[in-house]
Amino acid sequence: MKKSVIIVGGGIIGLMIAYYLKKSGHEVLILDQSTMDGGASYVNAGYISPSHIVPLASPGMINKGLKWMFDSSSPFYIKPRLDVDFLKWAWHFKKACNPHHVEKSLKVIRDINLLSKSLFEEIQASGDLGDFQLEKKGLLMLFKTQKEGDHEAAVVKKAVDLGLDVFPKSISEIRTMLNGVEVDALGGFHYECDGHMTPTEFMEKLKNYLVLSGVKIMKEEEVLDFECANGKVHKVITQNTSYDTEYLVLASGSWSENLAKKLKLRLPMQAGKGYKIDGYSPTGITIPTILMERKVAVTPMSGFTRFAGTMEFSGINTVIIKERVLAIAKAASQYFPDVDISNQEINAAKSGLRPVSPDGLPYIGKINKFENIFLASGHAMMGWSLGPATGKLIAEIVDGQNSSLDLLPFDPHRFG
Repeated sequence: MKKSVIIVGGGIIGLMIAYYLKKSGHEVLILDQSTMDGGASYVNAGYISPSHIVPLASPGMINKGLKWMFDSSSPFYIKPRLDVDFLKWAWHFKKACNPHHVEKSLKVIRDINLLSKSLFEEIQASGDLGDFQLEKKGLLMLFKTQKEGDHEAAVVKKAVDLGLDVFPKSISEIRTMLNGVEVDALGGFHYECDGHMTPTEFMEKLKNYLVLSGVKIMKEEEVLDFECANGKVHKVITQNTSYDTEYLVLASGSWSENLAKKLKLRLPMQAGKGYKIDGYSPTGITIPTILMERKVAVTPMSGFTRFAGTMEFSGINTVIIKERVLAIAKAASQYFPDVDISNQEINAAKSGLRPVSPDGLPYIGKINKFENIFLASGHAMMGWSLGPATGKLIAEIVDGQNSSLDLLPFDPHRFG
């Protein structure tokens, strides 16, 4: 039965929800407060990453956060601040940083990533969006120190136990894989299960497809409030007007917590800022690579190489901290001595805000106190990778179908 659905949020998550809802024959309207040409969905590393099985909330992260708190160039930075929402999030984050949570999350993260990877492949095969970059060259994890190599070896063991294809590589093997590109590292691991894309390319093609399919997209339409009665939302109120709705999906990324408050919902969330530099000089790097000690991602995209990194918790803002951008550029040259990132490219760096739940797992599901509201947010660093899976799962819920995955680990109410 055809339903009318409003999606608040036009990032990769919101657009993929619209894609699958439209495929099911529903009427879809997307509302987004931005011009929909920037932010986390456009500045990410473009990874499709079943390899990322360990959630951000894991043992040692609290100590790293404290160690790096006063280093503005560190890869993981928490700005000290007295903010009630942040302190509540930090409390839940601390509780989740334990081995039991990690072990419980490994298979969950693997399964949703593998589902999403297969859906990306289905979209490509369908021809809906025309040609777009979707390469399956895997992901290299490079380490300079034996300590970091040993740490990743423990993750590799877990990945292999879960059936993922990953292999240790010597530095000579890595140089051969990269066709002779100069690499300064001790060794690495190759996760053959991963893929990569060019986010800006895919997002533009997806938006065009949705519009041609009849999805309405309203840009620069900030949602301010909701009109609810008898356990349902009936209107979405924006700064310009209001919209009647039959069903509502909140997919507004780092802004989801504030919108949830309008519905008297408790949704712990913090914005984790990331940065990217696009380099247009040839690098010869053909396989996506993570520079482990510096937590920097290097991705060969359509026409350029992207250098991305950092997780900065400093509230909802897009301020560029120059030291953090310079740290990404410095890391690139430390591992790839021949890489030359120009000052112009450094000055053109952009940031995006990732929505981070306390336990590192996304919120995907129905809001219990309302009959017609669904939530899809909190994907942290996996937003791009999990876009199609989230879209399909939400569409299944709206349609009343059996879910492709067990949704309990993603329960929006798991923090009360």
